[in-house]
Amino acid sequence: MHRWSLFVLIFAVSVVGLSMGATLPLVALRLHQTGFGSLVIGLMSALPAAGMMLAALLVNRLCRQFSGRSLYLGCFVLCLLGLLALLAEAPSLVLLVAARLLLGLGMGVLVILGESWVNELCNESRRGQVVALYAACFTGCQLGGPLLISLFGAASAWPVLLVLLANLLALALVWHSLPAHGSEPAEQAPRRFSLLGFVRVAPALCLGVLFFAFFDAVVLSLFPLYAGAHGWALGVAALMASVILAGDMLFQVPLGWLSDRLDRRALHLACGVLTLALGLALPWLIEQRTLLWPALVLLGAAAGGIYTLALVLIGQHFRGPDLITANACVGLLWGVGSLLGPLLSGALMASGPQGLPLALCLAASLFVVSAAGALRRRAARTA
Repeated sequence: MHRWSLFVLIFAVSVVGLSMGATLPLVALRLHQTGFGSLVIGLMSALPAAGMMLAALLVNRLCRQFSGRSLYLGCFVLCLLGLLALLAEAPSLVLLVAARLLLGLGMGVLVILGESWVNELCNESRRGQVVALYAACFTGCQLGGPLLISLFGAASAWPVLLVLLANLLALALVWHSLPAHGSEPAEQAPRRFSLLGFVRVAPALCLGVLFFAFFDAVVLSLFPLYAGAHGWALGVAALMASVILAGDMLFQVPLGWLSDRLDRRALHLACGVLTLALGLALPWLIEQRTLLWPALVLLGAAAGGIYTLALVLIGQHFRGPDLITANACVGLLWGVGSLLGPLLSGALMASGPQGLPLALCLAASLFVVSAAGALRRRAARTA
């Protein structure tokens, strides 16, 4: 039963990844083609993050009121409503704002609960591999979004229709297969910390999540525009976002395997250092037609490892209601990072041609400093 529940949860969150991966660049490119500037595009790209932040604030209360199956069904209905608005040829900005918020709320609850339940269902000896598989499936479907746009074009209805079909399939699978009770993590014990209290408990893990959310939103919404401004065709530029996410997907399971055998915190820091180094080199790499593609794969792998290893470490140290609270904080931080990423990067891109790598390097630096400090403090305690 645990294996089947795990399959359903991973499939459901994979559909969330597809929805996120398709709609972020789709909305950004459509607004760009309509004539809107990078600041407006950044604001619209940030709206799903606001919905995810709302989900993080509500998820503990929702878990007390509804079963996991009911929450999953309700959230997929919200996602379907948010996607339907994108079928209109020229939706009003008000309708688009409401649709993006609904989609963010539904996706936020699904991701928070999925991360908690997957960590509860796996054993410690294989936690890294199982959580990495979860993250790889999420990212694999996420990179399908830009591929759909590259294949059909931003103006086509096909990307939205295919994402709608995937959400309907997930809704049917959850309705048919997920039990009303029994898949949720235990909630009987009292919580040891609040939603924001988790930031004080594990600052390095929180900054890791914050960075990857920042990175993910920027890559999906603004990286195609950055590459396009440096002479790449828009179709190829959108493909670059998929290559970054492909690197994330392909390397997460090997990283998870390593995390079950090596020091997880040291591996976490190594991923941050590699991400920062590649971000610093990006202004040079974007002009290199040969070196750029393998560098983008490594960038996705290292940045994705920061998030995956944060989830593994959270599952290693927390259980029951603390795990739900920790993952709710992850959802809140994801929303904050997704909100800040397009806003800060869009503003920096408006002021200079290298605004995007500058924003990524600033965010990566914060994580590296925090992770190095956490590793040093743990070494001092051990000594």
